[in-house]
Amino acid sequence: MILLEPSIDSLQDKINSKYSLVLIAAKRARELKELNNPLIEEPRSKTLVGIALEEIEAEKLTIDES
Repeated sequence: MILLEPSIDSLQDKINSKYSLVLIAAKRARELKELNNPLIEEPRSKTLVGIALEEIEAEKLTIDES
């Protein structure tokens, strides 16, 4: 069994739409691939999508839901 860290529940507290969560994580992962500029120090994840999700959890990435 693969456990996603951070959990989807904690991420949905930050961004309440799973669709938006997937879009922002994918877009940020592509940006990380090009720029290699994580917004958090010492990310736990080894994958770019994982790092993007950690950034969302740390509230370094947000979306304007207005």
